[in-house]
Amino acid sequence: MTPPRIVVIGGGAGGLELATRLGNKLGRKNRAHITLVDRNHTHIWKPLLHEVATGTLDVEIDQLSYRAHAASHGFDFQLGQFTGLDRHNHTVTLAAIASGDGEQLLPERQLSYDYLVIAIGSISNHFNTPGVAEHCIFLDSPGQAHRFQRRLLDAYLKLNSPEHPKDKLNIAIVGGGATGVELAAELYHAAAELNLYGFADLRSERLNIRLVEAGPRILPALPERIASAAHKELQKLGVDVRVNTRVTAADSHGLQLGNEHLDAELMVWAAGIKAPDFMQQLAGLESNRINQLLVGPTLQSSRDPDIYVLGDCAACPLAEGKWVPPRAQSAHQMASLVAHNLIATINQKPLREFQYKDHGSLISLSRFGTVGSLMGNLVGGAMMIEGRIARLAYISLYRMHQVALHGWLKMLVISLVARINRIVRPRLKLH
Repeated sequence: MTPPRIVVIGGGAGGLELATRLGNKLGRKNRAHITLVDRNHTHIWKPLLHEVATGTLDVEIDQLSYRAHAASHGFDFQLGQFTGLDRHNHTVTLAAIASGDGEQLLPERQLSYDYLVIAIGSISNHFNTPGVAEHCIFLDSPGQAHRFQRRLLDAYLKLNSPEHPKDKLNIAIVGGGATGVELAAELYHAAAELNLYGFADLRSERLNIRLVEAGPRILPALPERIASAAHKELQKLGVDVRVNTRVTAADSHGLQLGNEHLDAELMVWAAGIKAPDFMQQLAGLESNRINQLLVGPTLQSSRDPDIYVLGDCAACPLAEGKWVPPRAQSAHQMASLVAHNLIATINQKPLREFQYKDHGSLISLSRFGTVGSLMGNLVGGAMMIEGRIARLAYISLYRMHQVALHGWLKMLVISLVARINRIVRPRLKLH
C-alpha cells in the first residue's frame, strides 16, 4: 500500500512544527510521505522580526535551514511559492523559481497530495490607505525586516553626520499591537547599543518615535491593565503614543493624520492582519473578509475534509461569536491538533475537536522590561506579571518553539551557544 502524501504549505511556526512532528512520527517509519513547502530557504520565528529589524538579533545565527531540518526529521522540503490549488485532482501548483539575474532554475511544478495543510500565515492589512503600500515598511518577513534595518542604519549614519540638517530621527510606527509596541522599545535599545560602536552623537533623546493607534488604547487584544502598564513604560522611554488617531494617507515625507501631517523618515505599518489576497478565491474554499479560510472544529476546511488550515490564515470560531486570535500560541496548539488528526485518520481513529487554551500574553519592551499575563484560561482571569519573571516567561515562549522543533537536549545546546555568542559577537548587527 502506497503511504499517504501529506503536503504542508508554509514553514512558519505552525507549519514547521507540524511537518517536524509528522516527519518524526510517520515519515521516518515510511507510514506517510510529508512535504513542506516554503518560498524561503530558512525559518525565523515571526515574533522575533522586530529584533531582526533593529539589528539586536542576528538572523544569520538564529535562522533554521528548512532543507537541513527536513533531512534530520523525516520529511522533504520543496522551495517554492504556492500559487494554485486543484481540489478535484488533489494537486497544488508552485511558481517557477528564477535566479537573481532572471535565469529559470526550476519550472512551475505540481505536487500531488492526499491531505493538504495550508499554514501560510498572514500579512499586514493596510486597509487600502493611500500611499501606505508605496511608502511604509511592513514586518511580515525576514526580507522586510532586513530592509528596515538597512534603512535604519543609513538614517543613523546621516544623523551622526555634522552636516545633517535635522537634530532628530523621526520614526513613525502605525499600529499599537504587539509588533508596534515591541518595535518602539527595541529601537531605543538599538540606539543605546550603537553608542558603543562609534555613533557617539546618537543619544536616545535624538530619537523621535511616534506610535499611532486608531483605537482607544494600545494592545487592544490584552487586558486593559497590561496595556496601561506598557503605555506608561513606552512614555518613560520617550515614545509619543497617540491613540484614537487614524492614518488617512502616507507620502514620502510622513503620515497624514486627518488635517495633521506627521513628518517621518522611516514609517512602519503594523496595524491589522489579513491572509494573502489570493486566498479569497482559492479553489472555491470558504473565506472571510480578511481572506482567512473557514474551518470546522477539527480544523478541516469547511468545504473539503482533505484540507486542513492552521495559524493566522485560519478562521476558527470560538464561543459567543469570537474567533481564535492570530497568535503564536494559537498556531502551536493548532499544529498539535492537526498532527493528531492526520495520524488518527491514517490509523482510522476518530478525530479530535480544537479547544483553544489562552495561556496569557507577554509583551517585551526590550531590556527596559516585560509585562503580560499568564494562565489567561483559568477561572477568575489572568495573573499579571512584570519585570524579571515576565522576561523569563517571554524567553520561554521561544524556547518552547525550539523544543517542538529540536527536542529538549538540542534546545539546551542552542541556548548555551546563544549565551556564548552574546559574549564573543557584537551585541548589534551592524551591516
